[in-house]
Amino acid sequence: MILLKDHTLSELSAALEDLAPTERFVRQLQSAAVRRGIAEVPYEMPNVAKRLLRRVRERASIPHLKLIDKRVSPRDGFAKYLFEGAGQGRFEAVRIPLLHRPDDRKYVVCVSSQVGCALDCAFCATGRMGFLRNLATWEIVDQVTQIQADSQLPVRGVVFMGMGEPMLNYDRVMKAARIFSEPCSLAINSKAITISTVGVVPGIRRFTAEERPYRLIVSLTAADSEKRQKLFPIERVHPLPDLLAAVRDYHAATGKRVTFAWTVLSGINTGREDARALAELTRGLPILLNLIDVNDPTGEFCRPSDEEFQRFNDYLREELAMPLQRRYSGGQDIHGACGMLAATTVDAAGLNESTSVGRQEQSVESG
Repeated sequence: MILLKDHTLSELSAALEDLAPTERFVRQLQSAAVRRGIAEVPYEMPNVAKRLLRRVRERASIPHLKLIDKRVSPRDGFAKYLFEGAGQGRFEAVRIPLLHRPDDRKYVVCVSSQVGCALDCAFCATGRMGFLRNLATWEIVDQVTQIQADSQLPVRGVVFMGMGEPMLNYDRVMKAARIFSEPCSLAINSKAITISTVGVVPGIRRFTAEERPYRLIVSLTAADSEKRQKLFPIERVHPLPDLLAAVRDYHAATGKRVTFAWTVLSGINTGREDARALAELTRGLPILLNLIDVNDPTGEFCRPSDEEFQRFNDYLREELAMPLQRRYSGGQDIHGACGMLAATTVDAAGLNESTSVGRQEQSVESG
């Protein structure tokens, strides 16, 4: 059975090749499934033979995620969606409002690529869930399709920063990104699609070799291997020298400034020595550093005070001399902010209850 939303336009054309469909018909079919989010293959379409549609219905279906819960933050308008797909476990996506330009009001959607995550980063709620499974391409695509259908403003960007490590579901993630950018699908500019990784080196190297047009963000958070290993266990598998070698090769191949994400942890990675280590690690490499306040409801990791943050910001400007930006982490009140996604529902008392997915192993060498 052909699952629409699970194939790029060229793949769908190949799958239906024996029916001799016109290119226009295949584009219409893809647009109906992905952009318009129709429930099933239609019985009638303008200028399309009913016999062709009948044969397509026999061979193709349109899968849909089940929406379990939706919460909108009254504080900043971020919206969190809880979904169920074709397999075990639940996963979340977040709608991010970008409303600061009156002539360009839009949304960006933060999508999940896995149910849970195997990488167990110290301050990430998803990592505490463990890993259950990779999402199918259509399960990634339908997160955006459903959120667009639920939104008054257009979705103009997608960030793979939700649940899971995108580079460990590489093929499906890249296919979903391609579908997002196809003109007959959601027509999202490839430059507005961001793939995030905590440092899966084989994935970064493959991303570079395949000349993917999407933005790449690497979560760094510490420039010292011993400190980073305590926060990111993947450091044991892909240590900083290997990671930076892959990142430097990415820059050499693309000419693009490399974006690093730095989750700011009070008393842990905000000292002058941290700024100096980062400057040494990235010497000669043009970077952009995104500073992100930690969100850890357990209280183990805390945000810095304004004074501590400003000191660290000053250290970075002195030692690093590279562009910095403090990224707003919205949706904290609905557990929709960076590091807080854990497939939760909200009970009658307003308390978040996590859904258990258990733990399974996933090799960080995959991709």
